[in-house]
Amino acid sequence: MIAQAIGGTLDYGVMLTYFIAVLGFGLLFGRYTSGTKDFFFGGQRFSWWLIAFSCVATVVGSYSFVKYSEVGFQYGISSTQTYFNDWFWMPILVLVWIPIIYYKKIVSIPEYLEARFDKKTRVMGTLIILLYLTGYIGINLITLGKTMHTLLGWQVMTGATVTAAAVALYVCVGGQTAVIMTDLAQGLILLVAGLGLFAGAVYHFGGFGDFWSLLPQSHKYAFSDFNDPPKFSFIGIYVQDGLANTGALMLMHQGFIMRFLSLKSVRDSRRMVVCWILVLTPLAAIATSCGGWIAKALVANGELTTSASDSFVKAANFLCAPGVFGFVLAALTAALMSTADSLVNAVSAIFVNDIWRPYIRPTSSDKHYLLVARITSLCAAGVGLALVPVFMKGTIYEAHSMFTAAVTPPVVMAILLGILWKRYTPAAGFATIAGGSVLIGLSFVWPDALVGPFDFGMGPDSYSFMRALFGLLAAGAIGVAVTWFTKPQAEAELKGLVAGTQIEAMREFKGGEPNRRPGGKVRLETRLDPSLSGTNLVVVPQSALDKMAAEPGDLLYASHTRWWYGGLRSVHVKAGSPADSAPGELMLISPEDAATAHFAPGQQVMVEKIM
Repeated sequence: MIAQAIGGTLDYGVMLTYFIAVLGFGLLFGRYTSGTKDFFFGGQRFSWWLIAFSCVATVVGSYSFVKYSEVGFQYGISSTQTYFNDWFWMPILVLVWIPIIYYKKIVSIPEYLEARFDKKTRVMGTLIILLYLTGYIGINLITLGKTMHTLLGWQVMTGATVTAAAVALYVCVGGQTAVIMTDLAQGLILLVAGLGLFAGAVYHFGGFGDFWSLLPQSHKYAFSDFNDPPKFSFIGIYVQDGLANTGALMLMHQGFIMRFLSLKSVRDSRRMVVCWILVLTPLAAIATSCGGWIAKALVANGELTTSASDSFVKAANFLCAPGVFGFVLAALTAALMSTADSLVNAVSAIFVNDIWRPYIRPTSSDKHYLLVARITSLCAAGVGLALVPVFMKGTIYEAHSMFTAAVTPPVVMAILLGILWKRYTPAAGFATIAGGSVLIGLSFVWPDALVGPFDFGMGPDSYSFMRALFGLLAAGAIGVAVTWFTKPQAEAELKGLVAGTQIEAMREFKGGEPNRRPGGKVRLETRLDPSLSGTNLVVVPQSALDKMAAEPGDLLYASHTRWWYGGLRSVHVKAGSPADSAPGELMLISPEDAATAHFAPGQQVMVEKIM
């Protein structure tokens, strides 16, 4: 059956223009990608605010607008509770996890699993993480496919295919830099579109009070009941999303790890996490859910007829003028692309760093690995597209919840215990992942016996959510039990890999004792010095070192004076010994480092010490 198209020619023109613009914008940043470090981590040079917007754009996928508007239509403002489950992960993220992966230069989650445990744990983790990432791609693609079906009457696979091709193309060319920069634009667009739609609806109803009065009383609670309804209970959402899914995003989602590693410093991670989780995420919760609330109010007012699954699109079409509706459709496209591009790039990173490089071509050039990464990006989009039919049964909300609850708990628990508990052993790490995965698989065979005891009286309808709690407890119990019967690693083997040992990782990262004295920034003029080639050193005046509280050998960060570049034009270098003959306000830099940062001779730059 072919659906009737919604919207007009102008709307689709705006949407198409946006689609082409993002594709071109992403391809533009291919010039900033010259190696695998740029392709996977964007050169580790970006500012905190840019990565915060990029992270929220990745969290808000196209499924978010459709999924949360659907539950918002059914249950009201409690649809936002999923987005308020992230805050308790902040201390673990900022104080433990980001310093570990940044200072130890961990390029993939499986690499950490081998460093902390052993090779067989890395192999097991690689397989599960690849399954998680490719499945996530499939969920995103089916969402946009269904949206295109509602809007244009296209077949679901047609819309999914078009989007997969566009995302794969700009990720293939531009890598992580293209992902970050396009996600910045897309994060802004999806927030403006969602919040603008909400503001327009309040105006349409005559004020917030009139809008609020049209909602049923049951839609006005911030949280659903503890164990009712079974498919949208507070406890079900908390364990599936707050624990399993958010834990997976923070600890095992390679796309987020690559964002964390794209930051210019660990210190910037604190600002990034606060902005992302405490400021942007609540705004995203409103932007993605409000379509359902608005549609419910319009239905109550006798102005609209719609199903829950079409509530966002139908409400936006009703409220928005021609062209403006096209902008809202562009936000849907932005949400899809901003999540899918991160996933595609993440799959490429895992395949190259954890399969191709260690087992197939371990001694090849970086140029070869870059080529493989680009080919893998195309293949990842193709595999995600092939999974679309698998997720076409049931609602997107249920498909997403069932998938994450079934796949993520064992790896999340292994990483969490690994970074927090020194006594946790390599044998326990492998047993946690392997044993936990087996038990979760058996829970599909005997759901009543295994998941039933954890359903809080909600019955089989809750199993897709409560399987997360069963998986976390089962995997954790296996890990703790095996730990007490196996020999722990030597303390020296855990330096930099466990909470409490980050200072050792910092020393290793710097190559000496960290200089943690606070300092300021200095503005200097660049001058190319070929004698510095291959050293990664710069020469600055002693007065500049004093202002930065820096010493020779300290890591410095030189960036364009325009803050809104967000670190796109920047480079990490080390402070060399100040020469008596060095000009007063100049920074001597090698031509290679200047080219990496896209600095022109004589350009003014800001320089600061990285602690």
